[in-house]
Amino acid sequence: MENFVVSARKYRPADFKSVVGQKHITTTLQNAIKNKHLAQAFLFCGPRGVGKTTCARILAKTINCENLQADFEACGKCDSCVSFHNNSSFNIYELDAASNNSVEDIRNLVDQVRYAPQKGDYKVYIIDEVHMLSTSAFNAFLKTLEEPPKYAIFILATTEKHKILPTILSRCQIFDFNRIQVKHIAKHLQEIAEKEKVDYEEEALRLIANKADGALRDALSIFDLIVTYSAGKKVTYQETIDNLHILDYDYYFKVVEGFLAEDLSKVLLIFDEILKKGFDGHNFIVGLCEHFRDLLVSKDPATVELIEVSDSTKEKYLEQSQFASVSFLLSALNIANQCDIHYKTSKNQRLHVELALMKIAKLPQAFRLAMMAADETKKKA
Repeated sequence: MENFVVSARKYRPADFKSVVGQKHITTTLQNAIKNKHLAQAFLFCGPRGVGKTTCARILAKTINCENLQADFEACGKCDSCVSFHNNSSFNIYELDAASNNSVEDIRNLVDQVRYAPQKGDYKVYIIDEVHMLSTSAFNAFLKTLEEPPKYAIFILATTEKHKILPTILSRCQIFDFNRIQVKHIAKHLQEIAEKEKVDYEEEALRLIANKADGALRDALSIFDLIVTYSAGKKVTYQETIDNLHILDYDYYFKVVEGFLAEDLSKVLLIFDEILKKGFDGHNFIVGLCEHFRDLLVSKDPATVELIEVSDSTKEKYLEQSQFASVSFLLSALNIANQCDIHYKTSKNQRLHVELALMKIAKLPQAFRLAMMAADETKKKA
């Protein structure tokens, strides 16, 4: 039986140009290599799964490459690159600070720094989850970090920059990694699906990208899950929402249709159907808030690009937004948001959501009565 390699490992970027969504980082690092302005300590910080450790490894490989390419990428063929890919490079050391966070662990690392590289120009020390080091370990590391030998480069990676001592931060060149945009993740998933000969629906890939919340590694894990779940090698929208337990957009479109038609019975029956399918009332109300927000954004052609959905779904938003006034959407969003805020403290959570739905369903009538009252006031005046 052939060993399965998860997509996050199989398609891990091997050079700067294949890193997704971090162009500001990769461009700066390539320019530093080109101009020979490499700092002796880097701090890569940002959310999980955005490429911190990957960029650290690519940088470590590139600066020791014997035959740099014209675009300052590693050649991938020299002894240094080959030994890196085989995990046998003596110039690159990785330390997981989550499990090696004592003073003794740092002292062992400092002892290794004293020895110059036998081959290549630099010895690179990558310390992952550096915020997990104890205070005494940080202090033991300070002097070496401030005045390392010219051949030593430290790359620290963390998801919690605020936990690192200011004295450490001041000695590092800091790079802030961004959450990866939905469109970039979806495009990357599309490329992988084509390489793996997986049939896919664009809306399904975009849904996975949304669910990943800016983390490419999470998106790839979800992608593997959906491919495994499906009968054949395919990723469909329906199977994705079933597997990830996500409410379909259509439910929210139907609920808003009920609101605009002042059909409270329809709205309550749809909510009951959602609960019977095992969805949480809180998830429903949060999704309803997002739906109202997207409808508001759709009212203006200048902001419609802020909706991160497929073109077909975007058309649905544009169509429904034409039937809802800005006043209705703002009032409905305010009611739904208040329901979200107080949901956890409510004793009867189903009734709490239903009460919010009743209020929203009566908004069109309230607006009509307010207009009639204003007209009567004008006539008397």
